[in-house]
Amino acid sequence: MGDKPRLQKYYKEKVNIGLLEKYKNCMKVPRLEKIVVNCGLGKSAKDRAVFESAVESLKEITGQKPITTRAKKSISAFYLRAGDPIGLKVTLRKNQMFEFLDRLMNVAIPRIRDFRGLNPDSFDGRGNYTLGISEQFIFPEIDYDKVKEVIGMDITITTTAKTDEEGLELLKKFGLPFRIRKGE
Repeated sequence: MGDKPRLQKYYKEKVNIGLLEKYKNCMKVPRLEKIVVNCGLGKSAKDRAVFESAVESLKEITGQKPITTRAKKSISAFYLRAGDPIGLKVTLRKNQMFEFLDRLMNVAIPRIRDFRGLNPDSFDGRGNYTLGISEQFIFPEIDYDKVKEVIGMDITITTTAKTDEEGLELLKKFGLPFRIRKGE
């Protein structure tokens, strides 16, 4: 293995030290646990070329091969059978997680059209944050010519924070550009 990712060094040197003053105990300081990139394909999952293109796109973005998520139940109204592929998922931890978050914050998010900041209300109640991306072209790794169909994705940042406020504080210290709430 090589050097630690830049964002991981930043966490240890700045974020962790800053939060340690508030929590007093180093084990209570919130930290990043994992990042899950989820991509639902819907009807496009049946088309082999689109499915392979989506796999390659997610592989390029995350640096890790995605796993295929499959339908648990058959739903006749959607022409869906149990076991049919319906999406892709990648779970990033440790160095790959920090590298991905660094690229997401510094390269991909600034490329979003009409970006006014991330929604600070997208926490789940336990300190985990989810953001939706409508197209994979905001990542510079994607080659426009190789993509068969535009896919969106959900990126879930899982933290060890107990509340949404603690999670928001942690992600703000990392530098995620949150929108300012009205009244703040």
